[in-house]
Amino acid sequence: MSPRAAPAIALALAAGAEFLHLAPAAVRLPPLRSTLARRTAGHGTTPGHLALTFDDGPDPRSTPYVLDALDELGARATFFLLGAMLERAPALGRELVLRGHEVAVHGWYHRRQWYPAPGRDLRELRRATEAVTDLCGARPRWYRPPYGVLTAGPALAARRLGLRSVLWTAWGRDWRAEATGDSVYVTARPGLTAGATLLLHDSDCTSAPGSWRATLAALPLIAAHCRAHALALGPLRDHAVPPVSCGARSSRPRLDLKST
Repeated sequence: MSPRAAPAIALALAAGAEFLHLAPAAVRLPPLRSTLARRTAGHGTTPGHLALTFDDGPDPRSTPYVLDALDELGARATFFLLGAMLERAPALGRELVLRGHEVAVHGWYHRRQWYPAPGRDLRELRRATEAVTDLCGARPRWYRPPYGVLTAGPALAARRLGLRSVLWTAWGRDWRAEATGDSVYVTARPGLTAGATLLLHDSDCTSAPGSWRATLAALPLIAAHCRAHALALGPLRDHAVPPVSCGARSSRPRLDLKST
């Protein structure tokens, strides 16, 4: 091999590794979510069921208001929790379960995993999974990557930990500063159909300050729409999106990570 060829080969190998790392993120594209990646998108098969999900909590400033609103509406949901947020509010994580909601994993930090770091991905996702299990008292089944960017490292780490990666089929764009209850509902309304998975946020920790209030205002509108169309709002556990079966681990994840 000539000295001039070595850098080119190294660059090609690095580019190939980056491509393989980013390739799974293509499932975020609407055409794939509605065709080839329906299960990852969260399409369910329970008749008349719409999965209600929230990201980025638990947040003591906002999550209790969301929980009270859901109680008033008689609805249950799946909450995708950030480990860093749960660590600050463990009692609130436990309350989610006590009120009948499902808890799931959103990672430890809310950041995009653009570059391959499999050791770090596994450590952080394992840490978050153990935090949800220990602090909430319920073993999570689902993983949703921050921003919906499912790269290879977190996807493989989730599979190793027995978590099913799931995105969404509808959202309300409730994280924006200009969001209102009406705008969240109008944005989400076309996707509020049987088998859909709706993404909302119970915290503004990664969104515009106070944007959670738009989510809160939209919930009665969404619930009324579902009643009018004979749709049942509920968590992913009732949505008939099967969890990962091959390679899943039923025992508690361990922290004795060998590789980094």
